[in-house]
This record gives sequence, structure tokens and C-alpha cells, in this order.
Amino acid sequence: MGRRVGILGALAERCSVAHIIDPSEVAKEFRRVVRERVASLGRPLKLVGFLAAETGPSKTYADYTRLGCEDVGIGFELRHAGKLEIEAAIEAANADKAVAGIIVYYPIFGTEHDRYINDLVAPEKDIEGLNSYWARKLYHNQRYVDPTRTKKAILPCTPLAIVKLIEMAGAMHAGPEGPLSGKTIAVFNRSEVVGRPLASMLANDGAEVYSFDIDGPLLFKKQHVVDTSATRAEALARADIVITGVPSRSFPLVTPHEIRPGALCINFSTLRNFAPDIESQAGTFIPRVGPMTVAMALRNTLRLFDNYHS
Repeated sequence: MGRRVGILGALAERCSVAHIIDPSEVAKEFRRVVRERVASLGRPLKLVGFLAAETGPSKTYADYTRLGCEDVGIGFELRHAGKLEIEAAIEAANADKAVAGIIVYYPIFGTEHDRYINDLVAPEKDIEGLNSYWARKLYHNQRYVDPTRTKKAILPCTPLAIVKLIEMAGAMHAGPEGPLSGKTIAVFNRSEVVGRPLASMLANDGAEVYSFDIDGPLLFKKQHVVDTSATRAEALARADIVITGVPSRSFPLVTPHEIRPGALCINFSTLRNFAPDIESQAGTFIPRVGPMTVAMALRNTLRLFDNYHS
């Protein structure tokens, strides 16, 4: 983690002022905490994943989940299930007391039907926090599942990973309106899995969030969403933090002249959404999020165990 080193790094330093954060380094501490807690349980902890596609990002995510589980001592079983078998397979895992957590690697159908699949996973085993139960908690900013506020709600893994990376970058502060109060954020992606919950989480923490996708811009503020006429250029010019997750080569790359000097820039797409020279204007650049997403999946598995299965 930190600025680039070596000959190539020295050359890059001449035109770059950005601090580069490696999510793998940040994830190590979260994995250490999970590893120690799992070792203290005195019983096995099992995570089951369901995969329909044998190639692509879903398979890659499954492979990294397996490696992450091996690293912290969580048992991982990947089950291959076709579209017509997935419902029965999830129901069987829901009923299996030996299974502490379930993760489904999307897409399954690649349509709105996948939202139905989300709700098949029992909330007490849903490590991705995609069940409607967890979505309601998130969108109503309900952070606990019990009246005594001892059991924290589950949040979606990639949005949670991004929030933790923002915190690691030093962009949060203590304040009555939330740790991101006074911050303006631009998010390019409004998927139900990442972009929309991320915008809500950031707004719940006090930020003003401009959310962009093919259906146009929306403005997220604490516990409400409004239409906005803000353009990409206007939002980027205002944003203290720019977050992109557009898996398309046709997306116009975010360039240095579009962002505020010193902005925190985060790329969570499998494709890079920022121009190669973004570091000449950004204060901090985080080129990927994946290792932290896996760390949050492991963390959520342990949290569900503590909340419901211990």
C-alpha cells in the first residue's frame, strides 16, 4: 500500500500525486480478525456457494471466495446448480443446520428473476445481504436486528467493501450528521446488487450522492431519493469522491480534467473506468475492490453465525 516504487514508479511519481491503495493489503487485517475469531469457535463454520456459470466473473469470485475461506479457516463448498435446480438447492441449504452461510454467484437467469432468487436465501444465512429483509433494513437505515442493538445488520459485500476503503483512505470524520456529512459523491452504477445499495449507504452516512446509470441521474440524500438535472460534468466537478463500476468498454473514461483536485477515486468494475493518467489529479486512487469484497463476505459469514447460529 502506498506510492509506487522502483524505476517505473519513480517515473510515474513525476506526473502523479495520487496515493495508491492496494485493497489486498487492507483486506489482510479484516481476514486476520475473522481468522482469530473462527479459531476460537471450537466448531466448524461452513459456507456454501451456488454457481451456474463455469466461466466469467462469477467463477472468478467463487474461486477467490474459496481461497479466502481456506485462509481464515471457514469450510467452503461450491455447488453447481442449473437454472431449474437452483431453487431446490437453496432450500436444501437453508434447512441444513451445518450450513452457516450461503452465497449465490449471479447471474443465474440474468433477468429480473434473479431478484426472486435473492429472496429464496434465508436472511439468517444470506451473507451477501441481498434478501429483501436486509434490503429493507438498509434502505430504512436500520443498522441492528435486535432491540438491544447488539446484533448488527448484514450489508451487501461490495458496497460494504467500498465504504471500508473510503474509511481507510481517511475520507470519514466524526460528526452528528454522519461520517460523510459535507461530502459530495458521484457513483456510476445503479445496479440492485452494488450501485443502489452503495448510494444509500453513503447517503445514510451523511453524503450527498449523485447516482448515474443508463436511466439517468438520481440524487440520494439521507433516507430519500430525488430526481436531479445534474450532468456528469457537474457531478464530477463537485465530487469529493468518485466511484465507478460500469462493466462496459463504451463507458467514457473519467479523465483528470473532469474531477476535483485531490478527489478520492475508486474503481470497482472488472474494467478500468478511469483514464490512465487519473492519478495526476486524484488525491487517492483505488484501482480495484475485489479482495475487500471477499473479506467482507467472510466477515458477514461470521456475523451471521454470531447473530443466529452460535
